[in-house]
Amino acid sequence: MKKILTALLAAVMLLSLCALAGCGSSKTLTLNVYNWGEYISDGSEDSLDTIKAFESWYEETYGEKIKVNYTTYASNEDMYAKLSSGAVSYDVIIPSDYMIARMKDEGMLLELDFANIPNYQYIDESFRGLYYDPDDTYTVPYTYGVVGVIYNANVVDENDVGDWDLMWNDKYAGEILQFNNSRDAFATAMYKLGIDVNTTDKAEWDRALAELKTQSPLVKSYVMDEIYNMMESGEAAIGAYYAGDYFTMLDAQADGVDLRFYYPERTNYFVDAMCIPSCCQHKELAEIFINYMLSEEPAIANAEYIYYASPNSLVYESEEYQEELGEEAMEILYPGIENFSELYNAYAYQNLDSEMLDYVNTLWESLKIA
Repeated sequence: MKKILTALLAAVMLLSLCALAGCGSSKTLTLNVYNWGEYISDGSEDSLDTIKAFESWYEETYGEKIKVNYTTYASNEDMYAKLSSGAVSYDVIIPSDYMIARMKDEGMLLELDFANIPNYQYIDESFRGLYYDPDDTYTVPYTYGVVGVIYNANVVDENDVGDWDLMWNDKYAGEILQFNNSRDAFATAMYKLGIDVNTTDKAEWDRALAELKTQSPLVKSYVMDEIYNMMESGEAAIGAYYAGDYFTMLDAQADGVDLRFYYPERTNYFVDAMCIPSCCQHKELAEIFINYMLSEEPAIANAEYIYYASPNSLVYESEEYQEELGEEAMEILYPGIENFSELYNAYAYQNLDSEMLDYVNTLWESLKIA
């Protein structure tokens, strides 16, 4: 009996010590975030590490530890394939508009509780009610921008610069990079030919394929994130990509490389937005994360780091931000925010039905194996 009492006393004392020391109460919450590569301020080059900043802020605010598992994808199609497989679970994703529309239609997104996202008030009205989320139910815009052509002025004759023709100029065979995803690659040909990028006419997609086939012998490589190193180093001289990425490349260009940028007459206007997928395990926590990303310090840090335009008024109205970017960058990144919705409605990708998507993917495969 004495041994039993002694054991019981020891157990009580251990439990008391655990209570005082917090034993068993230090469980770390986990939030899984899935985003594009090079698409958040990560602490490099004296920038704010927004993920670590969120983890610290959350612990200070709620008294709980949190760990953000942050992973990246190279294209909307890669992200969609992974989530639709059902083999993974993410809490926050940041896809592009046309992919958001597809995922919404397929029941892959959850409605947001905006009571947990009060900073949504800072999103400019031009970015509300757009086709991919007309009732502003599923998304919070993160960045927006326009696709343009980047070229090395030390290789490319300025007389050859203009519209989409540069990417089909046989003078630069072996110097040209093309998108390594069907939607963006076909769009370059469709804008060039004056075809509606949302057409359901298969004959028009066939025309675009023929145009891409004429370009194919000139293409050095089909790329996504690989374009950074190839353009910065001078390994390639011409490539279509997103305006914000031009400035990232410009900062890192090698000696002997002189990168420049222009917008073709017809091109893609896009919005990437924060969403919560249906596989989410921590919805309220995901909404708290989204709200934090809209607050001033992380929003400006992200915009400065990735060089994409922000729909957040706390960013584009900041004098500090405007001075940091400079006049040239502001002119390229914010080409008339008040007209954005008009241009967006005219040229942005919209969701294609499953039959058209299958047809486009078949055409894309035929191009890649030719």
